Amino acid sequence: MSEVLEKLRQLCRARGANGIIGLSRAFRLMDDNRDKKLHLDEMKLGLQEYGADLGDEELTELFNELDKDSSGTVSFEEFLKAVRPPLSEERLEVIERAFSKMDNTGDGSVTLDDLRGVYSAKQHPDVIDGKKTEEEVLLKFLSNFDSPNNSDGKVFKQEFIDYYAGVSASIDLDEYFVTMMEKAWQL
Repeated sequence: MSEVLEKLRQLCRARGANGIIGLSRAFRLMDDNRDKKLHLDEMKLGLQEYGADLGDEELTELFNELDKDSSGTVSFEEFLKAVRPPLSEERLEVIERAFSKMDNTGDGSVTLDDLRGVYSAKQHPDVIDGKKTEEEVLLKFLSNFDSPNNSDGKVFKQEFIDYYAGVSASIDLDEYFVTMMEKAWQL
């Protein structure tokens, strides 16, 4: 891993839980032609707007490192996977337990029907106030984990892992991450 990539990871980590998530939003804004790939100029502009203090040489080095297939572009997935630090076994295990809890049918994907079997949105403030239906609240919740490149109403295990890999990037200690997941998902 290059020093430039590590510098970008540190910037994301410094921004906390919104670091990687914010970077993924910035990616979509960087993608001027909406092809879900970044060209060098798009990446340079986007990372400068994100606040990455990288010089032209560093940005070119980073782009070349991320462009694994030498296509002249970097895909959304290539970009985020490179920036996110790898998950420890402990973190991956607790993420997989949370996914299994949500995957009520055990078919490897989480849908609205799976959520209905595990969670109730009846007590959500917007449902109580009549602003949203239970289904709308559950769909919004599900969309948090769905890939922005393939928003299909189904969340597969890898999408769920990718989401939490982004959250994980801002939490230094495995023990804290595991505790957070266990409390959030009542594991």
